Amino acid sequence: MTTKAHWENVYQTKAVDEVSWYRPHLETSLTLIEHATTDNRSAVIDVGGGEATLVDDLVRRGYSDVTVLDISPAAIDVAKDRLGPDGASVHWITGDITTVELEAARYDVWHDRAVFHFLTSADDRAAYVRSVARSVRLGGHVIVATFGLDGPEKCSGLDVVRYDAENLHGEFGPKFRLLDSITELHETPWGTPQQFMYCFCRME
Repeated sequence: MTTKAHWENVYQTKAVDEVSWYRPHLETSLTLIEHATTDNRSAVIDVGGGEATLVDDLVRRGYSDVTVLDISPAAIDVAKDRLGPDGASVHWITGDITTVELEAARYDVWHDRAVFHFLTSADDRAAYVRSVARSVRLGGHVIVATFGLDGPEKCSGLDVVRYDAENLHGEFGPKFRLLDSITELHETPWGTPQQFMYCFCRME
């Protein structure tokens, strides 16, 4: 099964709140995005945003240039249906972040909660980092969250790579200045704790 087919199956067979990463509101992400942006005209991309509610909260807070990218058309359709007319201003992209061509220097903020840790291949991680470096403006911010060292070794039937702040930042290199790191204990819909590690960087 291809990566795309795997995620299509997940989103077609499970409700929004039946996946382990579901959270009604991504409070940590929202706080970091608001810290990174000077006003709500800043261009924000949510990588792997799919069904997540981050786009809803950004639109409600007045952000006018929001992009959601996901490998699964089914996941994007769920978010579009949920937002209704409020989603008309959102830019929706279906694609694999390791191969998709994003516009150069397009974004002020790159946000990813729980995509990067699925990239178990060094080549895929390098392709991801190249995409970030190309599409985020100098002085822009990068927010990436993965499972921490005490997080699960698998998710949705797939292997993951777990990180601490040093190792996660090390994947990105010196062009990405680490401003902060946050460890968050996420509770799944069925009450299981999962450790997440956030790195908050600026492109230089």
